[in-house]
Amino acid sequence: MTAISPLQFIHRKGLFGDHHKKNEKDLTNITEIKNLNMVQIFQYKKSQVELESINIDGLNLSSQSLKVSSNQNTRILWNAPNTWLVVSNKEDILKIINQNCNNNDFAITDITHSRATIQIKGFKAKEILKKGCPINFNEFVKNTCVGSIFHGINIVVDCIENEPQTFNIIILRSFGESFYHHITDASLEFGYVGI
Repeated sequence: MTAISPLQFIHRKGLFGDHHKKNEKDLTNITEIKNLNMVQIFQYKKSQVELESINIDGLNLSSQSLKVSSNQNTRILWNAPNTWLVVSNKEDILKIINQNCNNNDFAITDITHSRATIQIKGFKAKEILKKGCPINFNEFVKNTCVGSIFHGINIVVDCIENEPQTFNIIILRSFGESFYHHITDASLEFGYVGI
């Protein structure tokens, strides 16, 4: 049995909005990112483990707010004090985390099937996000993340790249369809490509 992605039945491919006489490579791309594993890690208050000693897929847990540690396969997002979100395309990431974070010091929760991820990529990505999110995106740079809202929907914004502007937006699966409609509606003014 194969898993059904959160947006499988609503994500449309093609050109939409004000794309007339515009070069397709200059349009914003909107894509559902599939096959990501997501694990939340919480360090207990009683834990005496030094974060520098924890290594997950070659990455450390950052104590610096809004920072992301990343490599080609895995991203570790600072989510809150003593809380991180590990996003990876590795199928065995949960096993790797369990080997490095013991149950006496950390709570580990697999949230893979309760989240949807939409990638927004292009020169107007920040402008689109500004339409529904109160974050100052002018100061948002690669490998930073923040929890916020978009039209009342809780989201996690992860800046993947500066040029072109690329953001992965993580939302609860149950709000995936609503968020998708909000973000595509906000993109119509500039034109976008559904990929």
